[in-house]
Parts: sequence; structure tokens; C-alpha cells
Amino acid sequence: MLACMPPDFAPAPPACDPRASTAAPAPTAPLSGRAAPVALREVGLRDGLQSIARTLPTATKLQWLRAAHAAGLREVEVGSFVPPRLMPQLADTQALVHEALRLPGLVVSVLVPNLKGAERALRSGAHAMLLPLSASQAHSLANLRKTPDDVVREIAEIRRLRDAAGSTCLLEVGLSTAFGCTIQGRVEPDEVLRLVRAALDAGADRVGLADTVGYADPRQVRELFERAFELTRPYDRAGEPALACGHFHDTRGLGLANVFAAWEAGVRRFDACTGGIGGCPHAPGASGNVATEDVAYLLASMGVPTGVDFDALMTLRRSLAGWLEGEPLHGHIWRAGLPRTMPARRREATAAEVAQ
Repeated sequence: MLACMPPDFAPAPPACDPRASTAAPAPTAPLSGRAAPVALREVGLRDGLQSIARTLPTATKLQWLRAAHAAGLREVEVGSFVPPRLMPQLADTQALVHEALRLPGLVVSVLVPNLKGAERALRSGAHAMLLPLSASQAHSLANLRKTPDDVVREIAEIRRLRDAAGSTCLLEVGLSTAFGCTIQGRVEPDEVLRLVRAALDAGADRVGLADTVGYADPRQVRELFERAFELTRPYDRAGEPALACGHFHDTRGLGLANVFAAWEAGVRRFDACTGGIGGCPHAPGASGNVATEDVAYLLASMGVPTGVDFDALMTLRRSLAGWLEGEPLHGHIWRAGLPRTMPARRREATAAEVAQ
């Protein structure tokens, strides 16, 4: 799950002399209007695979990456620069970034847990790095062995590192456990908002809110995102929102309802995972992220363009079931298929629609 490190994760010491990365395509901004395009970031290659013990061959991951791109997904989180000894499933992140950068129009994201990871991300040329910041004090200590305010200070260091390198790599902070925590329980909305502001003041380009443990309900989601949009509006730049992403799990069956609530609040970019895999070492029983195919269907059913080709996405899901044979996959639309009542124009939102 977003911002979850292995239980024995220990921060690495800082390093220096990073190379500048390539320029990043601009993120999708939340536009006014109910039919404004929505961008989906496929996170299975990182968030999904980090929770599965087996290690997929790099060649298989590249098939997944290319199939996601062929299905119309234009942002993929390809891995994480966590020490390979702690997470061997993601040890080939550098190779995946290298190949992902060859795919036209694809925004390449990576998770970085600390300054050392950020240096590697800058050298890799990734377009964006995702920095985890837990809104729960208890989760932050268990996950990163740092307090949330310690992490905010490190975000400032990473921003200085990025700027010194002359890089355009975007810094996105993911506020995990924003709606509750399996260790701490309730997480106060005011604390979430305090950390949102602190992350932006520390130099983050954008932030997102995550229901790491599947505790959120639609009313809670809508209210917190509305408050966060009001808070972050002064940080928006050139029409691009500082509050830029929603990340939800379907642990208790409310994943899609929460996506809808966030969308109604103005979110126009969501994380999702093919097959609904993913989890967190500190979220026992979490059943994974919202499935990419289900979120794409939800939006298409309302006439909201995502650029996703459903046939290609279903083909990818079938391939994933083979690659991860024996692992539980989740989601709904793959069982039932698209309804015959859905107009053809909604069955496949084209990339041209998203570009408009």
C-alpha cells in the first residue's frame, strides 16, 4: 500500500552527486465539469508486487508495463528505490524505469523512502518520485522509524537535492493513513491537514491523500478532500492542483464509493492496481487497492473519459492472473463484463478525449 515499507525498514544515509533527470510531463489537473478527464496511475508494479512474496521476472514486468501503456494508461508507478535486501521484489526498478522512459507519453513514477532513494530516483531519470508521509504517528514509526515531522524535514532535504541537481523530477507526497490507522486508530483530520501544509511548505510539488488501511467512508472522504482543496488552493500553480491524487483500498468494500466521493470533491487523478492487488505490512487483512479495471468502469459508466481501452485492460488482467497464478486477485468488472446498456462511446474512452 502507499507509503508502506517492510517492517524491518531502516533509513539509509544520504548520498550526493545526483544526475539531473529528464523533464516530467505535466500532471493532470482537476478540471471543472463532471465530464472532465480523469487520469489513472497504475501502481501494481510497485504497490501490488511489494505485498507478494514471489519475485516476477523483469521480462514479465516489462510485459505488464507495455500492456498497461497499450491499454491507454499514461502514468505507471514502476517500482521503488528501497534497498533490495529489504524488498527483492523491486530490485529491478532501475531497469524498469529505463524501459518505461522509452514509451511515448508515459509519466514514470517511483516510490522513494528517504534521501538515498531520492538520489537514485534522480539518477534514474524518473519523471516523478512519491515520498511517503504517514498522518499517523504510530504508523510512521513502525513503517519508517521516523516521526511525521522527521519525514517533513527530510522532504525539505530532498527538495534541496532535486533543485541542486537542476532536475525537473516532480516531488509528490502521499499522505498515508489519512483516514485511520490499524495501529493508532483514529487520525484527526486537523493533523492530516497540518501535514499537508507542512509537506507543501517543505517543497513538495503536490500531495495526495491515501486510505492506507481501508477505514474510510464516502462522507469522510468527501469532507476531508474538500477541506484539503481549500487549504492547498494557494499552492496551485498554472492551473495545476497541489492536491493531486486519491489512493483507496477496497478492504471493507467501500473502495469505489470512496473514489466516487473524492471525484465529486474535485479529484481528477487516482491510483489503482490491475487485479486489485496490494497491501501493507501494517494493515492486516487489507485486500488490496481498488482495481484499475473497476475504477475505469466506474468513470466510463458516468461518461468520464480516462483514455482506457477496456478490451486491452481485460487482456492485461487475464495475463496477470497467469503470471501470479495462485495469488488472489480482486475486482468485479472482470467477472460480469461491461453491460450491453453502456453506450459505445463510454465503453472505450480514447486518448484523444483525454487530451481535449
